[in-house]
Amino acid sequence: MKKWNVDTAHSSIGFSVKHMMVSKVRGSFGDFGGEVEANETDLTAANIAFNIKVASINTGNEDRDNHLRSSDFFDAETYPEIKFVANNITKKDDEYEIAGDITIKDVTKPIVFEAEYGGKGTNPWGQEVVAFSAETKLNREDFGLTWNQALETGGVLVGKDIKITIDLEANPV
Repeated sequence: MKKWNVDTAHSSIGFSVKHMMVSKVRGSFGDFGGEVEANETDLTAANIAFNIKVASINTGNEDRDNHLRSSDFFDAETYPEIKFVANNITKKDDEYEIAGDITIKDVTKPIVFEAEYGGKGTNPWGQEVVAFSAETKLNREDFGLTWNQALETGGVLVGKDIKITIDLEANPV
């Protein structure tokens, strides 16, 4: 097994959530890191850990981003990081189910990512890299992210389900 560090310049962590029950708002986190210890072609015995700096949230709207950092949502000052640690990985054909624990606002819940191995290559500097993509969905209210606003026409401003997408490139340590 090799140790790999996440290459944040070539990786992304994004999310989307329903807005007003009709459209989607997308965003990302710009400051994150992670370590993977694995055989790059078989993740089943891998050790995977990620951390995301909540304050790095970016939805393209400064007012909304500040609201998401506030105590109405993430309370980034009190809970500065989101963490994920894998604890069971299974392979199905060319895809993986990566089960683990995610911690948001000091609430830890199990979660499963559907992941796919993207491949291996050599960058222009001669360094080997591997790539993976993964996605999952979670209910934000399970983590104390319960702020919402009722709409006059019925429904709410912010959906409960958050879709998370990760595109990861990693370099050996």
